Amino acid sequence: MRTRSYGWGLGLLVAIAALALLASLLIGPADLPLGRALAALSGGGDEMARTIMGAVRVPRSLAAFAVGSLLALAGVLLQALFRNPLADPFVLGVSGGAAVGALSGMLAGAGIALLHWYATAGAFAIGALVLLIGRTSDTTRLLLAGQLRGMVFWLAGDLSWSERPGYDLAVAGIALIAAVLLGRVLNVLASGELRSASLGLAGAPTRLWVFLIASALTGTAVLSAGPVGFVGLVAPHLVRLGFKTADHRIVAPAAALCGGALLCVADVLSRTVAAPRQLPIGAVMALIGAPVFIVLLRRQRSE
Repeated sequence: MRTRSYGWGLGLLVAIAALALLASLLIGPADLPLGRALAALSGGGDEMARTIMGAVRVPRSLAAFAVGSLLALAGVLLQALFRNPLADPFVLGVSGGAAVGALSGMLAGAGIALLHWYATAGAFAIGALVLLIGRTSDTTRLLLAGQLRGMVFWLAGDLSWSERPGYDLAVAGIALIAAVLLGRVLNVLASGELRSASLGLAGAPTRLWVFLIASALTGTAVLSAGPVGFVGLVAPHLVRLGFKTADHRIVAPAAALCGGALLCVADVLSRTVAAPRQLPIGAVMALIGAPVFIVLLRRQRSE
């Protein structure tokens, strides 16, 4: 019965994600009625409508969904790795590290392929530093140490940077499959070092691989949209609350869908709230995620 309920829940989440993506495609500051937008999506309609849909909305909406999924998956991995429900690429400073790495690559004249390595290296370096601080400090200090780095990039998220949404979607799809296949391993990893050792799981190598994957996902997302915060925090928590499970075989795909839908909605708000001006999507997500972070932090301190 529980498996069936999970299936229905995932099906409902797929429908919600599809509606969010469709809303992101059809809603925008341009004066484009629904009929013209739908006609342009199907390859018909007038030239202006096809240009708006093909050159602006379709790539941006796909990028929003892909980046949201990447960040949500990175959040799931980091929360299992640190065994902390507050872990998130932005809060821990991993997104900021990826941005610094990407900017370093741009200054060095690196091509787009090398920029992914620069961004991943930056994310890994800052995350490793935060992890080192966390080993000698309490959980709160670990989170705040990363947050100091993230504050520098608080309002920097911008989906107009994205040029290859298809690549981002492919990476998110591969990462999702890997996360589901590694669901049991993530469950054991999240249960603690003692249980991991008792079940024969090589702790250090596994943690390193999970950290590398999370860094790579964050680096890819940052290259496309800048350091967008809190998706990796909010999406997994919504999923765990809705599905009432911490099983990563369920949490990973559901969080990917939820993160994609969440960022699509945030993108619609960023384009329409102050139209024709556009708000940074990082600012919109901060308004959503910062209160959630504060509530979760206070809850963790009280436990």
